[in-house]
Amino acid sequence: MQSIRSHSKSTASAFWLILLSLTVSALTQAQTAPRVTQSLDISPVWSGHRVGFALLTQGDRQYVAYYNQDRQMTVASRTLDSNQWHTRTLDSHVAWDSHNYIAMTLDAQGFIHVSGNMHCVPLIYFRTTRPYDISTFKRIPSMTGELEARCTYPRFFTGAGGELIFTYRDGGSGNGNQIYNVYDVTTQSWRRLLDSPLTNGQGLMNAYLVGPHLGPDHYFHLCWVWRDTPDCATNHDISYARSKDLVHWETAAGDPIVLPMTLQTKGLIVDPVPAKGGIINGNTRIGFDSQNRPIVSYHKYDGAGVTQLYNARLEQGQWKIYQTSDWTYRWAFEGGGSIPFEIHVSPVVLRADGTLTQAYSHRKHGSGTWQLDEATLKPIGRMPVVKQWPPSLSKPESTFPGMEVRWQSDAGTSGEPETKYVLRWETLGPNRDRPRDSVPEPTMLRLYKIQVTPR
Repeated sequence: MQSIRSHSKSTASAFWLILLSLTVSALTQAQTAPRVTQSLDISPVWSGHRVGFALLTQGDRQYVAYYNQDRQMTVASRTLDSNQWHTRTLDSHVAWDSHNYIAMTLDAQGFIHVSGNMHCVPLIYFRTTRPYDISTFKRIPSMTGELEARCTYPRFFTGAGGELIFTYRDGGSGNGNQIYNVYDVTTQSWRRLLDSPLTNGQGLMNAYLVGPHLGPDHYFHLCWVWRDTPDCATNHDISYARSKDLVHWETAAGDPIVLPMTLQTKGLIVDPVPAKGGIINGNTRIGFDSQNRPIVSYHKYDGAGVTQLYNARLEQGQWKIYQTSDWTYRWAFEGGGSIPFEIHVSPVVLRADGTLTQAYSHRKHGSGTWQLDEATLKPIGRMPVVKQWPPSLSKPESTFPGMEVRWQSDAGTSGEPETKYVLRWETLGPNRDRPRDSVPEPTMLRLYKIQVTPR
């Protein structure tokens, strides 16, 4: 305190203003910290490797799809006013493959659809025969009966007219096409949305797609990388297309595209990154700035061979590429199978106050959220960390070496204000989809209801 008294009154005042500001900030963060208001055990689950589960809340009904302790695909359900789960096991068991996540949705009439546990295998698809009733799940052997022998990456989403869309990759890594089906709720049948695959690797490669995402400009936006072989180092050529209806596609410049899209289709390439150039599937994102201009985010090697985060923005029909990070670490990845990611890229996000932000995590440089200068897409500051759940839940309960906490967000909503539901469980990390000699005991899959409003 002696040194403070020796300063001028203005300096002392500034000091106390800063201290008051920090105190108010700390109190605000404390008041808005996420708070668990409900915790429900669901089931012990397989923990030998990471694989994605599904959570879907619709009104007062809630559904969870997971692999139980016997590695069997299972669906649990409850009403929000009950703590009791009802379960139904399905005829599918997961192997040592972290690609084999589960996708789940409800159609407009309340029938539940589940697909998953697929990595270059015949279609695995279940549907209930009564609305909202998991006890009536039935395995459906096919959707259209064509190009369903080598399926991967299932996804359900809503189309431009509210219709239910299902997409998956037909074929393998380095040799595959993207297929889209549309569901008729009246006849309870699927048909092709498109007369041809959306993308075609021509037997030489396949597209790893991100999207389609409906943007603020009412276009569906799609970005992807091409990959030549099962070796993840052979990703190349960041690409992009958009559509109003998911049927008629166009380039960033607005030129119509003849499907299927291939590497030779003009106007698709955002950044011609070569194979072994530092890009990887699963780490490309789509965001938007205050003018609704799409921004494709990804990483690649810079001129010195260091991995950097780049943002490519569509400006007057052309892509302008900005280097956003200034890191000093090269993430050199290669080989097949599921690998742990040393860098995670998030999309550029426009906040309600007009601030442009981007989150990231990095093995060497840590994690955080940048505030970006909109003109240069360069960091001009850091945003406070917004906790998604209490920090105490991020530490594994299991003492088995190498265990990690897994989270799954809700694909639906209950309509409860300022409330969200999440799943939490623990597993070992990916192991390039190979068996392990030693595995942990099953861990508990839990549902958490979290409130993030001031207490």
